[in-house]
Amino acid sequence: MAAESASASEKDFKDEKHAHNVAVSTREVDTGAQLVAGADIELDEAESIRIRKKIDWHILPLMCILYWIQFMDKTTLGNSAIMGIREDTHLTTNEYNWLGTIFYLSYLLFEYPQNLMLQRFPVGKWMSINITIWGIVLCLHAACVNFAGLFVVRFILGACEGAITAGFLIVSSMFYTRNEQTLRVGYWFLMNGTAQIISGFISFGALHISTKGFAPWQWLMIITGILTLITAVAYWFLFPDSPTNAWFLTMDERAKAVRRIKENQTGVENKHFKKEQMIEALTDPKTWLFALFSALDNIPNSLTNQRTIIVSSFGFTNLQTTLLGCVDGFIEVATIWTGVTLAARLKNARAWVGAVYFVPNVLGAILLNTLPWGNKVGLLFSQWLTGVGTTGFVLSLSWLSSVTAGHTKKVTTNAIMLSAYCVGNAAGPFLWQNKYKPRNHVPWIIIGICYVICAALMLVIRWMLAAENKRRDQEPRDETYDEVYIEAVDENGSVVERKVDKEFLDLTDRQNRDFRYVL
Repeated sequence: MAAESASASEKDFKDEKHAHNVAVSTREVDTGAQLVAGADIELDEAESIRIRKKIDWHILPLMCILYWIQFMDKTTLGNSAIMGIREDTHLTTNEYNWLGTIFYLSYLLFEYPQNLMLQRFPVGKWMSINITIWGIVLCLHAACVNFAGLFVVRFILGACEGAITAGFLIVSSMFYTRNEQTLRVGYWFLMNGTAQIISGFISFGALHISTKGFAPWQWLMIITGILTLITAVAYWFLFPDSPTNAWFLTMDERAKAVRRIKENQTGVENKHFKKEQMIEALTDPKTWLFALFSALDNIPNSLTNQRTIIVSSFGFTNLQTTLLGCVDGFIEVATIWTGVTLAARLKNARAWVGAVYFVPNVLGAILLNTLPWGNKVGLLFSQWLTGVGTTGFVLSLSWLSSVTAGHTKKVTTNAIMLSAYCVGNAAGPFLWQNKYKPRNHVPWIIIGICYVICAALMLVIRWMLAAENKRRDQEPRDETYDEVYIEAVDENGSVVERKVDKEFLDLTDRQNRDFRYVL
């Protein structure tokens, strides 16, 4: 109801407006407000497309490269499993599983602090610092000789990764419209598939390196670590923190870049932490539905570190297994690209597309449980089927970002969803116990059930948001934030009052009754 939005913060808006005709300080509003407040910015479709292409050219390659690097770095453990790391460091099956789990427990522990740092500090610089630490620690894997050493470096990797996906979600919402976000999130996420392809070839090459006292898996760690450090340097100098200060945009283009995303009704960012927005995020049902989806959808993600072990158990050699891993990457690239393209072109179809893409996953899990063990080709194709549904998680990331407004609320919901992602990933490795081998019936049954529930959750979220849209359509228009001003200094040095559009007041999706949820 409209009355629901009459919170304490709204009363402050009203009281201050009556007292000074200045509703809020610049600290309270979105950073983009200072560029567009009171300005008459003309932006036609051709100019909007030109600016979008300029943004794409400068940030998408960097986002894609980093997401490729970070996923390749994560899969080094799985690729190393058949390159001698378990034997050289004397790992038991349980210890190997723990190395996958501790990564995500650390990710979970540091996820909310990372999101707060992304709000407090420049996004590009903060990510660059984390990437640098990541690269150094990855190289240090090569020096580990036992479980304890690997446990420590994997813990640090998890802490650093918490800044990457969260940072990308924030940046995507800063620079792109809601429809554009669906495609862009898909573009950088499908680099996971590209990473599987390239890391497969790198691993294949590393297997052929013969150096006395230095194993192939150690070379893999050094090579990927160096690539990561090079990326960190590029991010420090080239990756923008916000459209309000992007080095590659002129002042006029910065204002237009901010004006472009007005339709999102989410603004750019606000560096001030707002407790009431955090509380709203914690009490919003959709936050927890997305979190439940994220947790269940990522229990099967334990396949990242188990894939090579499972495929080799079908009867393939180590070299064959390494090369066959490239196919997983091709499948992920193809399915994510087609999925996000369909979701962007079909109106309000995110949930439907995501749910449909889970069907092959369920079929794959069933076939892995029912096909004869001697049918290694059939089993291999069945496992490949279980990679199609990654599209659902990609769509959920951009969807959550598009249906959440208020910068503190956004970083909180991102943290909760990515924390749930960690819970699923941390629990998943323990499905793969020696007692279930070689058929792994129990793990595949659990994975199949997770996929069914995830498809249903996407449709439940859609139904809930559609119902809220209808409820708002029937409400009288809320005029609370129609006349809000900030003080600014004009070109003559005089203090003037400038009106701020509702879209740049850093309102949450609950406070802004004009906000409509995309489906």
